[in-house]
Amino acid sequence: MRYISTRRGPNTPTRSFSDILLEGLAPDGGLYLPEEYPTLSVSDLDELRIVLREEGYAAMAAGILSLFVDDIDATDLCAITARAYSTPAFSDPQIVPVTALEGTDLHIAHLSNGPTAAFKDMAMQLLGELFEYELTRRGDWLTIVGA
Repeated sequence: MRYISTRRGPNTPTRSFSDILLEGLAPDGGLYLPEEYPTLSVSDLDELRIVLREEGYAAMAAGILSLFVDDIDATDLCAITARAYSTPAFSDPQIVPVTALEGTDLHIAHLSNGPTAAFKDMAMQLLGELFEYELTRRGDWLTIVGA
């Protein structure tokens, strides 16, 4: 899968997932988006529900990510999500437990079970693992300062 800049500058080539992962913003200041989006059928969504139920959140996350990431081996992607979405980093073994609201068709996803008790843990745990994987693969390093 290739990614393009939202600003589509004339000198902004398409990039792979691993390249944009480490690059951040496009050289023209835009954000990267997939050149084409995958299409999911109802049966695809049903299959993801089965994976979630039988194999857990990390396996489902790997399945979804594989639709957007074709330059990281599927086995490696599964290992990355397994490290990112596991206990004790997340306090609940379901990672994202879901509560049905009684008497409705509504459900609440609990996204605050990560190490900082904030929804951002869902992205940051994965991002850290992806950075480590790709930097190791390239034999490179990166210093990240966060506030």
